[in-house]
Amino acid sequence: MSRIVDEFTKGLWKEIPPFRFVLGLCPVLAVTSSVSSALGLGCGVIFVLMVSNTLVSTFRHHIPSKIRVPVFIVIIASAVTIVELMMEAYFYSLYEVLGIWIPLIVVNCLILGRAEAFARKEAVHLAVADGLGMGIGFTTSLVVLASIREVIGAGTWFGLQVMPKAYLGFELFQRPPGAFICLGLMLAVINFISLKTEKKGAAC
Repeated sequence: MSRIVDEFTKGLWKEIPPFRFVLGLCPVLAVTSSVSSALGLGCGVIFVLMVSNTLVSTFRHHIPSKIRVPVFIVIIASAVTIVELMMEAYFYSLYEVLGIWIPLIVVNCLILGRAEAFARKEAVHLAVADGLGMGIGFTTSLVVLASIREVIGAGTWFGLQVMPKAYLGFELFQRPPGAFICLGLMLAVINFISLKTEKKGAAC
């Protein structure tokens, strides 16, 4: 049980994908101009991670090593197709906003990386815990970054006005340079907190 908890929680801070591995930064920078689009893509990534990790782990003894990567991509692409069709059917406005970034989940190095580095070597229950933890960590990163950009850039959060009506917003934060600035600041804060935590642990 403790191993399951460890595999789940590592993706929430210790190995939080965009800030520890610096993986999947293209969608992180592209869809975080609003919280709703960030949350929508994050939920899609969670689903794909769960499905791919589960299937790769389940069939790990039956997938030939020489063709494992193409097999992993087929599994991931199938899960992404399900996500795309579900969004198009039930969340069409979100589907239009995310656009090309939904099918591009297939080539998100985070998902293929977890299949290759973890799921193909571990039992199903551990692979599920890893996928869920990494997915939630990735989604949390997107939502926090999008919250900062949307509030400062537009004065809204989830489309609701949270700043005074006279607030004009900093348009820079809604543009690509603003995404890089926010990401850099968040990386600095996380590294600073981690360094302080490590120093306290060493002192104890």
